[in-house]
Parts: sequence; structure tokens; C-alpha cells
Amino acid sequence: QVQLVESGGGSAQPGGSLRLSCAVSGYKRNGNCMGWFRQVPGKEHEGVAAIDGDVTTTYAESVKGRFTISHDNANNTLNLEMNSLKPEDTAMYYCAADLFPCNGLGLSPADFAFWGQGTQVTVSS
Repeated sequence: QVQLVESGGGSAQPGGSLRLSCAVSGYKRNGNCMGWFRQVPGKEHEGVAAIDGDVTTTYAESVKGRFTISHDNANNTLNLEMNSLKPEDTAMYYCAADLFPCNGLGLSPADFAFWGQGTQVTVSS
């Protein structure tokens, strides 16, 4: 049974930083696509970042240069380092995993088979 459990969410001030982690069990990545998505009430999931293979990463334009996605193979953990946070980054953040390499940019939620329950990130002064 595949389980993805996010942690690290919380509150931050604009310009601050947070680090999200996603502990994965029952799934061995083998270089396949994993990603982070976010959702605000009333809107669909938005792709934030994806990682494919060992080092290929893609980012939404809105987070480029501020967020960094990484995968810790030893601990089977997906991470998202978020810096220079903005109020518009406020959302529920989800990690997701797939059984295949990323399809295109890897930022389409329809391409992912497994999802975590989410962790809330709130950015405000």
C-alpha cells in the first residue's frame, strides 16, 4: 500500500522560508516522476514542481528561483525548499508520485497515481 505523508507546513512571514517533506512508503521511485502541487479553496490543483530521473526538475513560473525540489533516495523522502515566500504561496500543498517518468513538464495532476493528504502553508504578515 502506497502512503505519502507531508509535513513541514505552517505559517511564515513574507520573505520567509519553509521546508516541506513527504515521507513515502510502499513505493520505490526508481527515477519515476514525483511532484508537489498546491490548491486553494475553489481552485484546481496547481503544479508547483516536479522531479524526473535523478536530477531533472521543472517548476511553475510563479515559484522559479524561490522553490527547490529534491528527492532523498536513502530515506525515500521528497522535499520542497521554499524561500522568499509570498502571500500568494498560501495554499494546501500536496506531494504526488507516479509509476512512470514525467509526462511533459510533470506538472499536470492528472498524471499522478498517488497523493498525500496535504499540509497547509500560510504566508502573511
